[in-house]
Amino acid sequence: MTDSPLDAPLPPAAENAAGRREPAPATPGSDDAALREAMNRVRVEVGKAVIGQDGTITGLLIALLSRGHVLLEGVPGVAKTLLVRSFSRALGLDTRRVQFTPDLMPGDVTGSLVYDARAGEFEFRAGPVFTHVLLADEVNRTPPKTQAALLEAMEERQVSSDGVSRALPDPFLVAATQNPIEHEGTYTLPEAQLDRFLMKLVVDLPGREAEVGVLRRHAGGFDPRRLDAAGLDPVVTADEILAAQRAAGTVAVDDDLLGYIVDLARATRQSPSVLLGVSPRATTALLAAAKAWAWLGGYPAITPDHVQTMLVPVWRHRIRLRPEAEIEGVSVDAILTSVLQQTRVPI
Repeated sequence: MTDSPLDAPLPPAAENAAGRREPAPATPGSDDAALREAMNRVRVEVGKAVIGQDGTITGLLIALLSRGHVLLEGVPGVAKTLLVRSFSRALGLDTRRVQFTPDLMPGDVTGSLVYDARAGEFEFRAGPVFTHVLLADEVNRTPPKTQAALLEAMEERQVSSDGVSRALPDPFLVAATQNPIEHEGTYTLPEAQLDRFLMKLVVDLPGREAEVGVLRRHAGGFDPRRLDAAGLDPVVTADEILAAQRAAGTVAVDDDLLGYIVDLARATRQSPSVLLGVSPRATTALLAAAKAWAWLGGYPAITPDHVQTMLVPVWRHRIRLRPEAEIEGVSVDAILTSVLQQTRVPI
């Protein structure tokens, strides 16, 4: 297991591996600095319940700041559900969990019209999607029809029923999980649905020291079903989250960086191992994630390093390989790493 660049906060400005001098973080106003400090406290708070997943926690935070959604992929038992529950508790937001099964219907997720015999009319009963953080557990275990029920909610942040559109709470984040090993009885997510996720985060097995820390915590009486007993408290408010989202969106971007992102996208489309490269939606997603990552580090503008750090988690689920490449064992992550190495970096 390799450490993710998201496992630690951005370092102070210095010359990077390519010898480029990055711009120093800005000296922000007190309000902006307080927002940044509050959002970074979320990582520390979630760490009270989840050990060894710092990169994934940061990825969730970046998705929230970018107003995006996250697909969490990992084998059972790596604390995916605990991670989302702890994250929403640290944010002080409402959360609901839906266990996706083959018999789950779209109305079970979004809500449906129910006849009220007393009033003699139909009324809308909101589904679990009407929350701030929705945990879609094992999303690939439900048929495409129910998977598609999430599309409008994720993209438009609303649910339409009987010709009426109902807005979802703001902020709103979908964190979906899937098991990469077990494929029997599952339905592969279509490209249209995958493209709605800002990023795909791979939840790895923890390292030895981290796993010892997990056992030590459980030996001390930690109960993952009782987060309050673990001392995990809300550290931000919904208003602060919305303000942080707005602040992250104001990070400046030079035209050279915009061209760099487009060059990276075009390189994926021209790779001989790729059947379907990334779309313009993927470039806008990468830009949003890079701006959020830069804002968390106090930078006034994104740098190539911010783009490079976010490229793999934001694009790894948006590329389809050619069959012969899959047979040869080529991975999407390896292709994206190659694209980064071969694309000219603006100085």
